[in-house]
Amino acid sequence: MRLFSLFLLLPVAVMSSSPTPAVADPAAAPAADATPPARPLLTWPDLTKRPRPTPDATIAYGPAPLQRGDLWRPPGRSRAPVVVMIHGGCWQTDIADRSLMNWIANDLRRDGIAVWNIDYRGVDRDGGGYPGTFTDIGKAIDQLPAIAKEYGLDSRRIVVIGHSAGGHLALWAAGRNRLPASSPLHVAAPLRIDHVISLGGLPDLEATAASPDNGCGTAVVARLVGPDRTDPYADTSVPRLFPLGVPQDLVNGRDDRIIPARLATDYVAKATAAGDAATLHMISDTGHVELVAPESAAWTETKRLIHAALTKRTSR
Repeated sequence: MRLFSLFLLLPVAVMSSSPTPAVADPAAAPAADATPPARPLLTWPDLTKRPRPTPDATIAYGPAPLQRGDLWRPPGRSRAPVVVMIHGGCWQTDIADRSLMNWIANDLRRDGIAVWNIDYRGVDRDGGGYPGTFTDIGKAIDQLPAIAKEYGLDSRRIVVIGHSAGGHLALWAAGRNRLPASSPLHVAAPLRIDHVISLGGLPDLEATAASPDNGCGTAVVARLVGPDRTDPYADTSVPRLFPLGVPQDLVNGRDDRIIPARLATDYVAKATAAGDAATLHMISDTGHVELVAPESAAWTETKRLIHAALTKRTSR
């Protein structure tokens, strides 16, 4: 497990004004005169020093060591619904891997929901960056029906959640059917995603690259989208794929010191203008770590959204 040691050194992000998006709790929207959190925010050691739960199986979706995912399967339940989970870490394997999501994966397992928690090659690994990081995400998600069949899971509805940089990858995955045929990331029939949830994500790569106050910096975006490309955001930045045609929820911490709030509000405004159903859930007294801590108000709200998405009727 690689800790988020980089994030522990990051300065407080500067919040700026932005268009007004759809906000689930307008009273909790970020404000210039926002009061400090009522209690100390969690740090990464607060989470990672806890006893670490373990998955039920680790499954390869490719030959590289990082082309792996963990399956969390509820005991004694057949046909459990499945959530795909994508970790963050600024798209860099040295910062985080899939084990950072173990605590919330275990919490969903206790709730009777299976989890396919995937890893991928970061920009700091051979084969990562463009196109490898993106194709890893696609391959891992497209393997889900076979995994569901083998382990007796219900994959009729696919809900994907991602944290931080994983929020970008989750939203991007929901738009894979919109990729141009000329893109190396294009596949003929990507698995349909029915709902996507970003937890403190970096959804708009162009906006992230223009925001030095974001916790990942801007240089990593250039490494992610690929050098010497005429239009590197055409198949990598989610707003370029609008409308996704998929419901999108963004759960963000009002006191997040890593992800500027405007990256969420601006994204939701763009998505809504493009005709997508996108909602921002801004949670008070919440930073970046709380988004993946099972006891937090942010995770309670995320679980509510997951349960609601999985229980919708489907024609699949």
